[in-house]
Amino acid sequence: MIRVAVETATGMGTVAVARGDRVLAEIALGDQSRHSESVLPALETALSIAGLERSRIDEVVVGGGPGSFTGVRVAAATTKGLVAVLERPLLAYSSLLALAAGVPWDGPVCALFDARRGEVYAGCWAVGRDGVDTVLSPLAGLVESVVEATAPASPLFVGDGALRYRDVLLSAGVAPGRVALVPTHPRASVLLWLAEHHRSGAVVADVPGWEPTYVRGSSARKS
Repeated sequence: MIRVAVETATGMGTVAVARGDRVLAEIALGDQSRHSESVLPALETALSIAGLERSRIDEVVVGGGPGSFTGVRVAAATTKGLVAVLERPLLAYSSLLALAAGVPWDGPVCALFDARRGEVYAGCWAVGRDGVDTVLSPLAGLVESVVEATAPASPLFVGDGALRYRDVLLSAGVAPGRVALVPTHPRASVLLWLAEHHRSGAVVADVPGWEPTYVRGSSARKS
């Protein structure tokens, strides 16, 4: 199974190609303001590194946000166009889940994206090969509210939101060892891992104005 993934919900976008469980290539994108220009060329480069033609793609995976409005729309438009041309399935996962799933932590991980004005986009999961357990479904709110909602699970906090609001997290009672400095952004390679191991967990986060051509997953919904 050959898959490609696009993740541009945050400042550091990535594209990746995998065959089953093996990532063949992953490329980081530059300035977010230029993601619309760089995604497709980066994807073609990743396919070239992997020694594959675009026609070999079996599935496309996308990070559905939340995050930068422009970044999420870039990923949505790119992947929607790709699956329309290739007539291939599209799987979408929360970008927060993609961040949480990429953390080697034995326990729940709470991913925080900076939503500005003192708020964060947040989601918390315990991820393993046997499944994904949701501790807190994706939401936007104050850091203190997220800490209160997830306190019983005692998660690890990650993401650019955790980095920016570290002092707020600590003041709200989170132990210093539960606030990680890295990673801060989701990666396309983690989306590919999710597609390989957690197909029933595919979701579509808020993608304004985007109706996916094809989405799998019992919890899939249209924005």
